[in-house]
Amino acid sequence: MLAVCLDLEGILVPEIWINVAERTGIEALRRTTRDEPDYDKLMRYRLDILDENDITIDDITTAIEAMDPFEGAVGFLDSIERRWPTIVLSDTFSQFAQPMMDKLGNPTMLCHTLVIEDSGRISNWTIRLEDQKRRTVEALRSMNLEVVAVGDSYNDISMLAAASAGILFRPPDNVVEEFPQYPNTHDYGGLMAAIGEAVAVLGE
Repeated sequence: MLAVCLDLEGILVPEIWINVAERTGIEALRRTTRDEPDYDKLMRYRLDILDENDITIDDITTAIEAMDPFEGAVGFLDSIERRWPTIVLSDTFSQFAQPMMDKLGNPTMLCHTLVIEDSGRISNWTIRLEDQKRRTVEALRSMNLEVVAVGDSYNDISMLAAASAGILFRPPDNVVEEFPQYPNTHDYGGLMAAIGEAVAVLGE
């Protein structure tokens, strides 16, 4: 049996923080896990910037609600879910993700949670599980499932390494150069084909 695990941002929807940066005009918020592999360092950097600019959860939610999934993402996800159990694994937060989940048809997703004060200030974050993408894949494999994992950034690499087969989708050049062992593709047709090839090799 086989399961498919997909990252969210960069795979199905645009990078949320980049969209927030564009809406607020704060260019420093464009930094993502494609640039900074240390997630805790990146999040502290982001929250400091939000505090400096008095940005609240309401400001961010407004930006997210204006976003749409990538063209073709809903059809791709529906096709995957019809064939195999599919889980979206993300290092985003439930408060950010919900508007996107509605637009994607509410797939199964595991992510983290923000700590929000009554004022709307984001004061901290709570990690559901350290290295949760990798550990979720390992748990699925411990249940005798083969896993095909799809990601695009540094924080996806441990997930890809733990999977039966890993695929990069629209990765930046620095990730491709550092991890040439993973096939990469840049459109949903190519991604579906890459998943199909991985499934064929796994004999599923």
